[in-house]
Amino acid sequence: MGFFAFLLLAVIAYLIWRISDQLPDILFRLSEIQKDIAEINRRGAVQPTEEKKPASRQRKKPAAESDG
Repeated sequence: MGFFAFLLLAVIAYLIWRISDQLPDILFRLSEIQKDIAEINRRGAVQPTEEKKPASRQRKKPAAESDG
């Protein structure tokens, strides 16, 4: 039983070492994804305000309807 416990401990240590080795790369990629999402949100916040301005204008009625 002691050999299997040692083997399990070695596997866990190896996996932790591999994860910690890749951690800086993972954090960098997550920060880049976060920047991209923030940029997309900023673009989405700007576009609806630009689209609302023309939509808020009132349309003039055609002359035929106003004579009625």
